[in-house]
Amino acid sequence: MFRAGKRGHGNPMAILLVVDFLAAALAFCLAMWLRFARSGESLDWYVETMPYPASSFVFWVMVGMLAMGLYRVRQRPTTKEAVARVILAVVLGSLANILFFYMVPGYFAVGRGVMALAMLIACVMLVGTRLMMLRLIDDNPVKRRVLVVGAGDSASKISMLRRRSDRRRFEAVAYVAIDGDRQRASELGIEPVIDADEVVNCKFDEIVVALDDRRGMLPMEFLLQFKQRGVPVTDLVDFLERETEYLDLDVLRPSWLLYEKSSETSLIYRLLKRAFDVFFGIVLLVLTLPLTVLAVLAILIEDGIRAPIFYRQTRVGRHGSIVRLYKFRSMRVDAERHTGPQWSTAGDDRITRTGRILRRFRVDELPQMLNIIKGDMSVVGPRPERPEFVEELSRQVPLYYYRHGVRPGLTGWAQLNFPYGASVADAREKLQYDLYYIKNASLILDLLILLQTAEVVVWGRGTSMSGTAPGSERRGKPAMPDQPRA
Repeated sequence: MFRAGKRGHGNPMAILLVVDFLAAALAFCLAMWLRFARSGESLDWYVETMPYPASSFVFWVMVGMLAMGLYRVRQRPTTKEAVARVILAVVLGSLANILFFYMVPGYFAVGRGVMALAMLIACVMLVGTRLMMLRLIDDNPVKRRVLVVGAGDSASKISMLRRRSDRRRFEAVAYVAIDGDRQRASELGIEPVIDADEVVNCKFDEIVVALDDRRGMLPMEFLLQFKQRGVPVTDLVDFLERETEYLDLDVLRPSWLLYEKSSETSLIYRLLKRAFDVFFGIVLLVLTLPLTVLAVLAILIEDGIRAPIFYRQTRVGRHGSIVRLYKFRSMRVDAERHTGPQWSTAGDDRITRTGRILRRFRVDELPQMLNIIKGDMSVVGPRPERPEFVEELSRQVPLYYYRHGVRPGLTGWAQLNFPYGASVADAREKLQYDLYYIKNASLILDLLILLQTAEVVVWGRGTSMSGTAPGSERRGKPAMPDQPRA
């Protein structure tokens, strides 16, 4: 008799979030006690005074942690990086909290002494719990035990997820060989491989169907038997989507996308997203006006008073429409005069000194707020590509055209998870994240992506702490593409 587990989904990030919440709350309570202990205030005073400012402090610190990418499932920080991000998250969250209670005075107000103590204690406590928890979640004791039906090329997609950060939520207990899969499994290094009649000796919580060819090969009776006993049966595409947060083009079938529901088909979602885009575009345009003035002055000082400040470039928008994208110029005026359109490369000598700074912190993208307000772009979506590259990529990358079903975005899921691309292979990897976003689009996901974009901007890097796609480790990082940006 098989032994089904009862572990559930065991998401370590949910546990981490709860631990951080409690640590931040305790930090504020300690700060209040240290600040007023000598005044002899009663317990009733603390109970009456503390809840509102404490809840505000904890909320904004958690937002800061989220913005720094500290709740991404596949995060892989070094000790120094984790410490730096936690401290920056607490500082940013505390500053946001201060602004909040100045705008909403009254219940949420708190003294400077309490605020300073709360920041200091929160940094110490959150750093300590974070370093401890990161070690624990890699050895997650409540991982889902997965039985994989299949032991060929499709099943190897699971066996290739070997990094601890990619396997935090599951472990593959065995691969069930179907009609000659054993030889292929041996070639691919898949193990352990068992026969169907050996399943009774396994303990598992979920079955994943990963057959190379299902025609006449799907063990329907076998799967229905376990399904009836309460064991969830998951398709490989859905499993990889859940664990890797992208859609693997090697196993994705176009028909799968055809029948999947997306928020993009909802009129209400599209109207709400458009309203959010206009609001965000106007607000950010106003808030970044001082930065815009500095960028303009820096370009004129380096290149001369007659040099063009903005760069207008043709990009492919929604449904293949052609839009004109606005950016601060970060390359020489004659960057493409002799070469024509091309991807930017590491150490690209066409980029000006000012341009390197603008690109590093995404300041060159600020004029695209005008595109967002006009409706050419959205705040969140796939990055718009140049027509010359779209034509080439549509021929070489399957389903590439599908990304043009939504408005292109200033930031997006691919930008958080993959470095700027400089080749067809990179464009293919980024497409997998774009497809994931299109399928799972929602206002909540848009807000999460927008918050976590702060991580990329603050650290001046082309991808988030989660790094690249599983199974595609990269040793180098391409330079940020710009005017000839792909």
